Amino acid sequence: MFAQLSILLIRSYQHKGGSKKLLSLECNFKPTCSEYTKQCIQKYGAFKGWKLGLQRIKRCNQPDLVEIIYDEVP
Repeated sequence: MFAQLSILLIRSYQHKGGSKKLLSLECNFKPTCSEYTKQCIQKYGAFKGWKLGLQRIKRCNQPDLVEIIYDEVP
């Protein structure tokens, strides 16, 4: 239930433009942090999925980083 609600909220965030439009931030990762979190929730459930997603977000948005980092769901 919580996993489904989480995915619904993430999809809504993505549909509205994600970090680029809503926060004026460029994600340094592929897939984006929201997509990564959504995939983690789908694979591991809400608790572990959010934990992995938040850890990923902490590593994101390094303004001096030039290249994209490819970081797939474990």
